[in-house]
Amino acid sequence: MSTSPTPRFTRTQWLIITIAAIGFLFDTYELLMTPLVAAPAIAELLKIPQNNPIVTDWVGRLLWISALCGGVFGLLGGWLVDKLGRKAVMGLSIFVYSFSPMFAAYSSSLEMFVFFRSTTFIGVCVEFVAAITWLAEVFADPKQRERWLGITQAFASLGGVLVTVISIWLSSHLKDLPHLGLPLGLGSTDPAAWRYLLMTGLLPAIPIALLLPFVPESQVWKEKRAAGTLKRPSFAALFAPELRRVTLVTAVLSACAYGIAFGALQVTVARVTPGLPELKQQAAELAPLRKEAEALNKQLNALPAADPARKELAAQIKANFVKQKPINDVVKERGDQVQFRQEMGGLTGRILLAAFLFIGMSRVKLLKIFQVPALVVLPLTYFMFFKNGGEIFLWSYFLCGLFTVAQFSYFGEYLPKVFPLHLRGTGGSFATNVGGRMIGTSMATLNTVWLAPLIAGGAQAVKPMHVAMAAGGIATALAVIAFLVGFFLPEPKEQLEP
Repeated sequence: MSTSPTPRFTRTQWLIITIAAIGFLFDTYELLMTPLVAAPAIAELLKIPQNNPIVTDWVGRLLWISALCGGVFGLLGGWLVDKLGRKAVMGLSIFVYSFSPMFAAYSSSLEMFVFFRSTTFIGVCVEFVAAITWLAEVFADPKQRERWLGITQAFASLGGVLVTVISIWLSSHLKDLPHLGLPLGLGSTDPAAWRYLLMTGLLPAIPIALLLPFVPESQVWKEKRAAGTLKRPSFAALFAPELRRVTLVTAVLSACAYGIAFGALQVTVARVTPGLPELKQQAAELAPLRKEAEALNKQLNALPAADPARKELAAQIKANFVKQKPINDVVKERGDQVQFRQEMGGLTGRILLAAFLFIGMSRVKLLKIFQVPALVVLPLTYFMFFKNGGEIFLWSYFLCGLFTVAQFSYFGEYLPKVFPLHLRGTGGSFATNVGGRMIGTSMATLNTVWLAPLIAGGAQAVKPMHVAMAAGGIATALAVIAFLVGFFLPEPKEQLEP
């Protein structure tokens, strides 16, 4: 039996792939700026020490506010993808998340900083759905479509590596950088490193602006709209009898994947790593210093803003911070190693997903390849291997990243296939933004604000082991839910329109 040859790539198709890869890479880049810039930015804007509890509280609020904004406006953005076109909305969303961090770099108040970090999150949430919908429709050949949806999404995992490398470079070259009108850091003659890192968020706008005019809009969407046969997108239509199942199942599965990522993986580096056995000495040395800093910050926060005694307390807090720094540097070095393993695991997972798409198999079976091992690896990592530390923990954390992040690419390839043309952006956005961004990301708050303090017997008693136990409980519960709900995931009934 002869098979038709796979069509050769045109220059336009290569441009499409390039734009999609840049978009997915900087999706992650823009989002993972937050843990790098949030604390120093909030401390500087509020004019308080970085280890003040108010800073920690505002970091949590920032994550919650930006995720909520991203979910709500991302859902609206999915509707606009179906209403106005894939390419137009994708391009606009990339420019939103490119210029927002640059404006945030010039923040003179906390409100301004939170606003532009939220608009960055909105741009990312809209771009992801617009990009996978557009990419799915511009390839006429089904095999090419599946493969390149998987391959381009693998670039998302490089975003975390890139933002970390650039952050390190900026910190080491801070004195050599031009000021560019940026506000100066507190007590410094130079702008803080976090402002320069935010400015690099402008990078994706440059190649996108140059390449976007040379690539087409989705032809099938454009033709149906011109012919007047394109139905109007509607949120209510997602819950019509023929779509209700896939709408709810994909939203639940997306919530579980994001919930594991944020409720377990994302809190591991900062909140779990300091409790590893190899850092036992550092933990013992830091305990009295942190207790002292906590008492000093409590006194500082109780004083009025104009009280002259604040200056002396701030100096004592700074001296305490200087004492902690060499010990914290050792902890941070280990945290960087943990983060690197997770990023590499995520990248490996995306590559494996792309490889399985080359092979071809049912979508339910493909999902189970990543769900079943996660049922074993996640609880072992947080309930057992965390206590052992060392390489066994690092490699198990690598596998956690692999099995979790691969599912993000899975839904990027699956979602455009199961919703009709006029609801493709709306349906994909509901699953990703309502299920994933709004519900899934809230698992981080569930861990650190409720479950870990509950296990510890109070917020003040929380230690890394309590956060690890909470992470293991959340991750295991969500993995079980995802495994069971995955059996209700329908196979795509037909290929996308050519």
